[in-house]
Amino acid sequence: MITLGLNKNAVRMLTGFIMGTLVMLSIIYGGVAMLIMLIFMVVMGSHEYVKILNHKGFYPSIKVIWFTQAILTAVVFFKRFDLVAITLTICAMCSFMWVLFKGRQPYIANVATTLLGMVYCGWFPLHLIFLRDLHCAEFESGLGFVVLMFTSILMTDIGCYYVGTKFGKHKLAPVISPNKTIEGSIGGMFSAVVGALLVWLYMYKLLGIDIRWYIAIFAGIISTIFAQIGDLCESLIKRDAGVKDSGTSLPGHGGFLDRTDSFILTIPVMYYFCKCFVFQTQWMTTVADFVKGLF
Repeated sequence: MITLGLNKNAVRMLTGFIMGTLVMLSIIYGGVAMLIMLIFMVVMGSHEYVKILNHKGFYPSIKVIWFTQAILTAVVFFKRFDLVAITLTICAMCSFMWVLFKGRQPYIANVATTLLGMVYCGWFPLHLIFLRDLHCAEFESGLGFVVLMFTSILMTDIGCYYVGTKFGKHKLAPVISPNKTIEGSIGGMFSAVVGALLVWLYMYKLLGIDIRWYIAIFAGIISTIFAQIGDLCESLIKRDAGVKDSGTSLPGHGGFLDRTDSFILTIPVMYYFCKCFVFQTQWMTTVADFVKGLF
């Protein structure tokens, strides 16, 4: 590993800055640039996921996972939502057939972990394309909410680390991640909300886009909650498999899953929040009218 003579924290910050810049540029440009970025992340994350499970003695099929993700990526990119269900159905069957012909123990675990890999490493992250491409009469795209989400998650990491280091006393999940504390979690939530409000203020004052301050707060809270849950979920997988890091690809961070675990669950949740409560709210009016009709 090349460290350029920097200490561990400096290496971590430099790696995070470079990676964050490349990711944000890809998201801002959208289209093919974001697609290439996502494909790279999904492929690397899936590879690390399989390696982690191998250490546990499970053998999910990386070929079936990659095959499924390739089809899902094409379906999502070309907005063929009608093909999502059939894609997942056929690929789930493929995982069973792979185990049938491969004939390697443990059969049930191999099928289950292959299915989990399809969803966890592929389907969830691909919701970023859905979120980025959201649009309505009021908002041209979902880009602002993507930036808000990324900022909130970044501020969550910063808040959790510094508040937890200085004031952390009560363990948040001692069995899964002994270093995380309740105080750090609260600090991360507070930082995330501040970050979300700063993004809202920037968009409102400089870009003339008002996403509403209360929506920014809700989005920040959602982002920080599921970012921390996603972090704990990946820690759970690693601890169960007996590994410390998902890989060594990113100096100071470990592997790609170690760096993106906070986003994996947050992205789809943020997409459905924005889709249902920000971009398409007709159903809320319909429900309200229905309730009024009952009385």
